[in-house]
Amino acid sequence: MTGTTAPVAAPRSYLDHDKPFWRRTFLSAEAGLTVALVVIVLLSSALVPNFSQPITLTYLIQTNFPILIMILPMTLIMVTGEIDLSVGSTLGVASVMLGILHDAGVPLSAAAVLAIVIGAAIGAFNGFMVTIVGLPSLAVTIGTLALFRGIAVGLLGTTAITDFPVPLTEFAQSTIGSSPLPILTIPFVVLAVVFGLVLHLTPFGRGVYAIGLGGLTAQFSGVAVRRTKFLLFVLSGIVAAAVGVVFTLQYDNAIGSNGFGDELQVVTAVVLGGVSTFGGRGTIFGAIVGALLIGVLSSALQLAGVGSNGISVVTGAALILSVIGSRLIEQLTRRRRARQIAALNGGD
Repeated sequence: MTGTTAPVAAPRSYLDHDKPFWRRTFLSAEAGLTVALVVIVLLSSALVPNFSQPITLTYLIQTNFPILIMILPMTLIMVTGEIDLSVGSTLGVASVMLGILHDAGVPLSAAAVLAIVIGAAIGAFNGFMVTIVGLPSLAVTIGTLALFRGIAVGLLGTTAITDFPVPLTEFAQSTIGSSPLPILTIPFVVLAVVFGLVLHLTPFGRGVYAIGLGGLTAQFSGVAVRRTKFLLFVLSGIVAAAVGVVFTLQYDNAIGSNGFGDELQVVTAVVLGGVSTFGGRGTIFGAIVGALLIGVLSSALQLAGVGSNGISVVTGAALILSVIGSRLIEQLTRRRRARQIAALNGGD
């Protein structure tokens, strides 16, 4: 009697991506934004006096360092569908606390650590209100934006503390060797790589995207939704406070108005970089390009003689256009998927 061998099912194969590599690389929102950045740089170099000087690059990175750093955790938060509008006031509180503690005789290193701990506490408060109490992050962080900005201004008033150690302030303003790149470029690159790896190449990052695409679905899939959001808000507070410490040393100035309006630029850069305001879509690279695009535009407008009010108008207009563009892309994507599903159902 001869036995029969059961047929072995062929192993299933799964696609890593729904589009080819060339489409994901060259037809993405990030690629289009990069092209726009290059075009603006070339036009500014040709039309704006002194824009092509090396000092412009130094000034660009130094003035936009807070934005370039704070967009990193903000990108992760907005991918989950939340937002943190308190980053500018957190920067201001950390700056003020660093100045007060230093002026009271506390060692600068200890004062910096305490300022960052305060930033973590602000982030934890935001995270608690959003994840445990269940309030909308927009309402919570608008409230903490006003609350902690008022605390920062109230602690020092119009007084500025400016007696920080000269070696530290000079180091924060220095460049890498004889190049025009500021020394602050190094921590930015390191943090950008770390955040990029975490978001795009780790299970935690996949959980962040899953939350943005559907919090309830992500929760039933095993993603710790509340814990993830809470950690991201704490991380945002820590980063904003650390930026406040560096910003204070960079300009040798601790005052409650430090970081005023930075939240608008951070959100604008992230949305302009292709991060959806509804969550589930966006990259670290796109957010960085968005921040650089805004920085280049601001620098070019300043060199062209445009005042701060004009620059604010351009920034606000960029934010509005980014939100509208993001919404249109969302609608077009949904319609295309609906047509694909209808075609598949019709073919059965």
